Amino acid sequence: MCNYCGCREFPLIGQLSAEHEEISNAAERLRAAITKGHGDPVALLDELLAVLMPHTSVEEAGLFVELRAEGSMAEAVDKLCGEHDDIHGVLGQVDRAAPEWPAVLAALDRLRRHIDNEEHGLFPAAVITLPIPTWDRLTPQGNTT
Repeated sequence: MCNYCGCREFPLIGQLSAEHEEISNAAERLRAAITKGHGDPVALLDELLAVLMPHTSVEEAGLFVELRAEGSMAEAVDKLCGEHDDIHGVLGQVDRAAPEWPAVLAALDRLRRHIDNEEHGLFPAAVITLPIPTWDRLTPQGNTT
């Protein structure tokens, strides 16, 4: 995760980055269950979805709305939303009776790249692009910069 530009000092980015770490850890536990037999993959898939789905909702209903409205990053946001749909589509529709684990592993690879793009591309760019009044609107309740 990014630690060099200071974007985590913005409360929403800090929250989303912490969630990225939690999601990445859950994804790696799922990967280990699938590839090495370390744990129950179905239970670990559910664990991953439980952190991934709310996280995506926060991104899309908050930061992404503001970035689209600003305009200069709308295309990048659309691409990231498409990746959300793709990854959720695979992970959320796994047949628990006959899971296709290779498709899940491929989605986990895409998820890793997606998080990396947000951490090292979108988040630092958003901090530069969005004005402070926007960040004030985006600040989670109870947090201040």
